[in-house]
Amino acid sequence: MPRTCNPTPDPRPDPPSDPSGDPTLAELGEAGLIERLAAFAPPGQFQDDAAVLDLGDSRGHGLVVNTDVLVEDVHFSAATTEPFHVGWRAAAANLSDLAAMGCTGASGLTVGLIAPASTRWSWVEAVYGGLGRCLSAHGGGNLLGGDCSSGRQRILAVTALGTLAAAGPIRRTDGRPGDALVCTGPHGLSRLGLAVLRQELTPSELGMLPAQLLDRAVRAHRMPEPRFDAVQALAASQPAWLPWRVGGTDSSDGLAAAARAVATASGCQAVLQRGNLPIEPAMAPLGKAETWCLNGGEDFELVLALDPHWADGLLQLVAGSRRIGHLAPAAAAEPGLSWDGGDAAPLQERGFRHYAEEG
Repeated sequence: MPRTCNPTPDPRPDPPSDPSGDPTLAELGEAGLIERLAAFAPPGQFQDDAAVLDLGDSRGHGLVVNTDVLVEDVHFSAATTEPFHVGWRAAAANLSDLAAMGCTGASGLTVGLIAPASTRWSWVEAVYGGLGRCLSAHGGGNLLGGDCSSGRQRILAVTALGTLAAAGPIRRTDGRPGDALVCTGPHGLSRLGLAVLRQELTPSELGMLPAQLLDRAVRAHRMPEPRFDAVQALAASQPAWLPWRVGGTDSSDGLAAAARAVATASGCQAVLQRGNLPIEPAMAPLGKAETWCLNGGEDFELVLALDPHWADGLLQLVAGSRRIGHLAPAAAAEPGLSWDGGDAAPLQERGFRHYAEEG
């Protein structure tokens, strides 16, 4: 149990005043923070979307564990997200990470809830209703437990548990030069949905977009769908002569960020075809379509690097999937992204970065 005691002088020395010796989280950024935290774990443990634990199962199944945190006014806002959708999105984010590791379903979720004492039960009830509905619709499993605490703002910390299919995991590090880059669906819809909810679009922009597209976009933002079905198709389309080797991640942080993550972890260059980006055709007239496709985030599709023959089979099974480029040997000391066809302007990914906004 926590104890309360009288304050005593702290014998520890003051933290270093030199920013380079003791940087703030804003100076480190999310990637720098994770890099430093990785020193406390086994080598390579933080490279993927989730951890895989070997249970000694002779069939090759492993337990996959992932945790995501959703913070009010960072990941969701009462102005754009109803409580039910807060719960749905919290579950979907975790389930998407399981799919990105190669799971075809979930064993269950645990939930840590922090909320002010003034929070109404109806808000909590709706959030857990959304969690349960998403879990039953995508992945199966049950709510396994969790914890709750009071706090100044609403926070959900969700841990998802899943089991790998016998084929093997999907690893960010498993891409190779010559692999096709495939995404499992269109990108930019969630960002368009957020723009609709925030009333960011001008009347002329709204006029050029079909009402059906706007409805789809709002649903894509509020109720994203983890792509367990695409993992099943991936296993079904594996050529008999190829061993299981698939690099990949999900696109929760944006398509460009996902492609770069796989390329960097695999020591490759991700070469994207600008003319084959997965932009919803009805979105094409919108000037922001390409930017939102690359950097909008929260589309929760899979971005995979795999043998071109395997990619051909996968594309036939997954509606809306698209070959968006390929992996090449790293063209510079720092692996990353580039456009196909010798575009002189380097491709920059600008997905959301925690801490960067706080300066």
